[in-house]
Amino acid sequence: MLCFRCENITLGYEQKIVATNISFSVDSGDYLCVVGENGAGKTTLIKMIVGLQKPLAGSMIRGKEFDARQIGYLPQQTNVQKDFPATVEEVVLSGCQSSMGLFPFYRAAERHKAAAVMRSLGVASFARRSYRELSGGQQQRVLLCRALCAAKDMMVLDEPVAGLDPAASDDLYGIVQTLNDNGMTIVMITHDIRAAVRYARHILYLGERPFFGTVTDFLQSAPGRRFAVTQEMEA
Repeated sequence: MLCFRCENITLGYEQKIVATNISFSVDSGDYLCVVGENGAGKTTLIKMIVGLQKPLAGSMIRGKEFDARQIGYLPQQTNVQKDFPATVEEVVLSGCQSSMGLFPFYRAAERHKAAAVMRSLGVASFARRSYRELSGGQQQRVLLCRALCAAKDMMVLDEPVAGLDPAASDDLYGIVQTLNDNGMTIVMITHDIRAAVRYARHILYLGERPFFGTVTDFLQSAPGRRFAVTQEMEA
């Protein structure tokens, strides 16, 4: 089932073009990794997918049952956000706000959902702790819980392992893989092409000549061959 399809998208901000001729599609249950150099338009693309920004040209066609308001979004975390003075439970609960409408207080349904998500991701044991006292890996787990409270069928993640040590990175990748195995559609920006090749079903490369296809097709493309050469040199 189609989630959305992008056709000949041009990305930019303040009329400054950062990427052109981008075409790809995401189906329900897919795992798409978006890779490319800094400044190639990856974060701008993610903002378009979640409805925070419009393309300068081209079209994004949404599936009949796809609702951008029910995407779980995990953006890059700023230093200010890392020092946020709230409990873990409060941060996770804030992910329920999009489904509350005009109701000003968290109801039992939102609290039960947040508690279930925290249990599933191993966060419940420190739900009462201050968010800013946690390690980087723990904070990312909490933010993933928050995004899951908003998600129905899709998670969109922007560099979720940035700044994490290898063990915490592997842990987060494992959680995301489990979510995908359980039917959650994943769209992830990553600089870690090794992880993209390992976990993704499809790869979108943003650069001078954009590429979209399966992992196998990516490894046979020009950017994929450059990655393979790098791997051989590091071996």
